Amino acid sequence: MYPTQRRPAYSKAPPEGDPRRTEGWALTEAARRLAEAQRSPENNAAFLDAVRRNWRLWTIFQAGVMAPDSPLPTELRANVLSLSNFIDRHTVGILADPLPEKLDILIRINREIAAGLLTAPPGTTPPAPTPSQAPPSGRINHSA
Repeated sequence: MYPTQRRPAYSKAPPEGDPRRTEGWALTEAARRLAEAQRSPENNAAFLDAVRRNWRLWTIFQAGVMAPDSPLPTELRANVLSLSNFIDRHTVGILADPLPEKLDILIRINREIAAGLLTAPPGTTPPAPTPSQAPPSGRINHSA
């Protein structure tokens, strides 16, 4: 990226009304920030900010699956909670010893979960993007 092509704080957020897509976008965005922090570890403030934001996102997921009215099946709730606990422990380790290579597993987990969320479940058809969601022609989408 050239210095004159700085990205906004967040890439374009998805429209409201599709929680799977919103969660997939949030995980992708967190992974992008972690990857940027990994490439510039000398910027300690940005590094720690990316780690903390990812931790906050996973804390939100954790609270969601623990809510009594969570619509997720029990087994899926347990799996997300177990993964959230791993994220908690690993993040504490990163904050104690902030090494860029420790971000690899967080980036990979976020990207893999996001890919699953952004893929339509079997038997469904993903909604077509509205004109406001489609990237302008001739431009590359750098959100991933």
